[in-house]
Amino acid sequence: MKVGVFIERDGVLNKVRVEGQRQVTPLTAIEFEVNPEAVSLVKKLRAAGLVVIATSNQPGLSHGHLSRRELDRMNESLQRAMPLNDILICPHAEADRCPCRKPKPGLLIEGKFKWQLDLERSFVISDKWQDAEAARAAGCTSLILRSPWAGSVHHDFLLSNFSAAVDKILQLQVSGPAVVA
Repeated sequence: MKVGVFIERDGVLNKVRVEGQRQVTPLTAIEFEVNPEAVSLVKKLRAAGLVVIATSNQPGLSHGHLSRRELDRMNESLQRAMPLNDILICPHAEADRCPCRKPKPGLLIEGKFKWQLDLERSFVISDKWQDAEAARAAGCTSLILRSPWAGSVHHDFLLSNFSAAVDKILQLQVSGPAVVA
């Protein structure tokens, strides 16, 4: 089975606006801006033989604030910029209580079956606590980036930035199974 790296789209792979105490994700392709640092880091992960999958909750779809066409345009832009294997999206609002909306592990489990991944050897990179919870529930190693949205839930590694997270994954790949810090 393969090893995967699930990366939160908004705030890690693309830039977001911050208003008050929350991130505001883009609602149009014009607002969507790829994080230029992420391009080389995703290439590094792919060069190491890892399956790289972007994940994202997009409740704007069910609320009617985001059209599927605009989301597809944003994701196409992301895939043109970096060699992602896949982008997995949860279109549901929190009230829908679906199994794919993070912090539930549905997107990670979908990736497992679609890409034949060993989740116990796979990783989740994010700046949000919801991804750390999803990683824990799925048995993945969580690498959380320091941010106001990291929360205080369990995470395996708390790192300063995306580059440090990629370096940690590559180090763990060389040294064997992940060891919780």
